[in-house]
Amino acid sequence: MCSIRGGWEGASTAELVGVFSAIAAELAQRAVPDSAAACMELSEAIAAATDQVEAALAGLVSVVDRAGEVRRWGYPSTQAWLRHRMGMRDNRARERLTLARQRDRLDRVTERWATGDLSLGYAATIAGAVARLDDEDCRAAEDILLGLADQDCSAGKVASFGKRIRDVIAERDGNESPDGDIKRGYERSWIDSTRSLDGGRYIKGWLNAEDAAIWDGTLSPLAKPAGIDDHRDLSERMAAALTSVLAGGHKATRVTVICDLDTLTGGTTPARLTDGSPIPAEQARRIALNAGLSPLLLGSGQHPLYLGYTVRIATSAQRRVLQTMYPTCAVQGCEVPGSLCEVDHVHGWALGRSPTDIDKLTLCCGWHNRFKHTRPDQIEITRDPQNGCYSYRLRPPPDHRAIPITGRPPPSRLQAA
Repeated sequence: MCSIRGGWEGASTAELVGVFSAIAAELAQRAVPDSAAACMELSEAIAAATDQVEAALAGLVSVVDRAGEVRRWGYPSTQAWLRHRMGMRDNRARERLTLARQRDRLDRVTERWATGDLSLGYAATIAGAVARLDDEDCRAAEDILLGLADQDCSAGKVASFGKRIRDVIAERDGNESPDGDIKRGYERSWIDSTRSLDGGRYIKGWLNAEDAAIWDGTLSPLAKPAGIDDHRDLSERMAAALTSVLAGGHKATRVTVICDLDTLTGGTTPARLTDGSPIPAEQARRIALNAGLSPLLLGSGQHPLYLGYTVRIATSAQRRVLQTMYPTCAVQGCEVPGSLCEVDHVHGWALGRSPTDIDKLTLCCGWHNRFKHTRPDQIEITRDPQNGCYSYRLRPPPDHRAIPITGRPPPSRLQAA
């Protein structure tokens, strides 16, 4: 194996990033060797090096996150910046942000990760497991999970322990304490929700004692079997009880389904929700029957969509049309659902350039709506001539000065040999 040798100690971080970028670009364009054994060895070497690069990335992201620098660039959160500027999917962005925020609490994990003694998979698993722990439990969890990694347990097995790390720590501490008290809990209740590809959701979380009491008192009576013919298990009945409470007994639910009339009358054309999620025609008809379908008004009859300057606040009819046009915030890269956004006058109602007309309105999340108002020079507005939808693109802050990262040229092939 060849190794690159040079006086890197005196190089700046920007220069090292420039060298790394040049080498990575060259490597990506190289032809793949014919030998499968060589490819296997090279793959392992690249994976190990990539893990160390991820350690460096976590340090950089940590500084960006603490300083709140992303807000000057028009991003409401560090995670939004990771998604948009680095092209990360939501789970990947969340994982990188967790690593950045936990690295300073995980001294041994960070040290071993940076030196190549611990892979990204283990580091990410441990960081995710301790994210909701206090500092004392964080140190205990680091000991336990690193011990499992040193025993050659797979990252998946370490992750399984990480999911119940509270119980593991409580059991260990309870056995060590004189009174055997092992009752522990997170500081606050929490729920994580991840959307599946078919529009459903995976849910996991933890409730403190007070919230758990409310959960049991509200849902347990509703989760009882409906009769001797009710063959649902407890988990299924609990899910049905929760849905019933959230829907107000199917009386307060308002669901907007965007579809053709043919879909509601037995057709097979897929429909979609206001956040853009596609749903099968059969499911759309079931929503219409169970929850009540919110009709989409397109401006006919008594629901005008062009109000001029007589009214500043958009009507509910206008909002519902906009939600069909904008599944998410109009700012490129922002994934806030349109149903949670505010109606924005594209060119400013107060300036007299944007009436409350449907073709002069868009949807913008609350954060970006305020950002657009305070920093209009950082928003570039474009409009699609085909569908009439507006799009906002973020510009760098005016005082931005690009930091050169190519101050030192990459080494020649002879230097790298």
